[in-house]
Amino acid sequence: MKQLIIETNLFEGDVNEDSSGRTLVKGILQRASVQNQNGRVYPKEILEREAKKYETLIKERRALGELDHPDSSVINLKNVSHNVKEIYWNGDDLMGVVEVLPTPSGNILKELLRAGILLGISSRGMGSVKPIGENKVEVGDDFELIGWDFVSNPSTHGAFMTPMNESIQKQIGTDVCGDFCKAQDLMREIITELS
Repeated sequence: MKQLIIETNLFEGDVNEDSSGRTLVKGILQRASVQNQNGRVYPKEILEREAKKYETLIKERRALGELDHPDSSVINLKNVSHNVKEIYWNGDDLMGVVEVLPTPSGNILKELLRAGILLGISSRGMGSVKPIGENKVEVGDDFELIGWDFVSNPSTHGAFMTPMNESIQKQIGTDVCGDFCKAQDLMREIITELS
């Protein structure tokens, strides 16, 4: 049976403004084949399939997301804060470039980023999960990606977005969590391998 699956990651990346003044953020959207803080594993082939489908929404400028994570599979336009402009793979990390929109929620998101607030990015999708170990489940082949939302607490390690704009980078630094995230990711990988 399909259920709403929410996957949250800290969004480590860069924030920038393009030549037209639009705010852009870049970073990890999702990590494949690794257990996250919710105990879920997203097989890479499933994420690759869904990313390929999602590219249609990107081309149509309909790859919208919300500020905060609703418990619904429907994007609520009054809460839209951003539009995903590009996705690509870097190893097992699905990376993305996201445009912060000039909407009420987008303006809040932009100001949080400018203030140096560390935010997470959270995927939303529908599908089933199957147990593959103690406190560990794998997302099923019926998974359908809906999109990504910005949240305060992500489940994917290192899924934080940070400013690309140099003046904003000086305020919050280019490496938001530094060695802590590296150590946390290393510990997670060791625990995953031992499981």
